[in-house]
Amino acid sequence: MEDKYQNEFGGFAEKPKVPKKFYDLKYILLGLAIFFGLVISPILPNLGKIVAAPSPKLDTPAIQKLAEKERQCVMPTPYMRANHMQMLIDWREAVVRNGNREFINPEGKKFTVSLSNTCMECHSNKTQFCDQCHNFVAVTPNCWGCHLDKEQKVAQGGAK
Repeated sequence: MEDKYQNEFGGFAEKPKVPKKFYDLKYILLGLAIFFGLVISPILPNLGKIVAAPSPKLDTPAIQKLAEKERQCVMPTPYMRANHMQMLIDWREAVVRNGNREFINPEGKKFTVSLSNTCMECHSNKTQFCDQCHNFVAVTPNCWGCHLDKEQKVAQGGAK
């Protein structure tokens, strides 16, 4: 009964065999080709090009003054590259909510929890150190709304 249907006269008839045909197939394919061409066109100029990741400059005067064995960050470099933002958020929470201004790293060394006075003390070249990587990955951290970087000059105001 599946191959039959009831027609308008009430009788059952065979289902007609209608050949499946794409009308205007060439126009459909042409339209798809143009669509995909437009979608892919912004990607094509950079396809296969490799942009080297920036290498932050660590040769600041503050770092150069330190003895060789004391030239270490609060945490190892691979950890800082991957997790520094989460660490800064944790520091902020510890200071603001708990009043805890001391950080002890896995080696047992104590540091003051402060972006401006701990991190920026050594990494004072914000444009070469911070901004270079943040621009590469297209992020805009909100740290600098409250914290002044060491490079920034504060306007000296005075009454005349």
